[in-house]
Amino acid sequence: MLCQECQERPASLHFTKIINGEKTEIHVCETCAKDKGDQFQGSNNFSIHQLLSGLLDAGQSLSASQSQPYKKTQPDLKCPSCGMEYKQFAKVGRLGCADCYRTFNQKLEPVFKRIHGGNSVHSGKIPKRKGKDLHVHREIENLKEKMKKLIEQEEFEKAAETRDRIRSLEESLNNKGGA
Repeated sequence: MLCQECQERPASLHFTKIINGEKTEIHVCETCAKDKGDQFQGSNNFSIHQLLSGLLDAGQSLSASQSQPYKKTQPDLKCPSCGMEYKQFAKVGRLGCADCYRTFNQKLEPVFKRIHGGNSVHSGKIPKRKGKDLHVHREIENLKEKMKKLIEQEEFEKAAETRDRIRSLEESLNNKGGA
């Protein structure tokens, strides 16, 4: 899909706005997004960075209200690799490097959960026809985690049922690959 602004580069940013049940989609490339300052027609001059910053502030105030001593004893985090401080990230809306994810993980986790509907891991979209095996692999991984928890809780019968389900899924994958 081409950028709706320049009609030259592929769109890499996709925005969906729903107002009073009316859905509007905007598809732009990163260059046009930067040129427009991340502001688009009908967005009420509200930037993507402001949205992210709002989510970060909400997550920060949430943890501050849950644990007042946390705010006083916790110094501002700083990434050991690139030197970016959390305050700077919250203002800019972009991490400096891959190590920032590990450094700021404790503060980012609640934000990711809000963005991904309760899950802190982005799973993405997989086409159903092409991604059936991937869906099965994910289900197997989820079942393995579930089985570990059941074993820890000493619910061995449920763990055995889960193990059998895992074996069944793995067999279906092996039979499919061998056919």
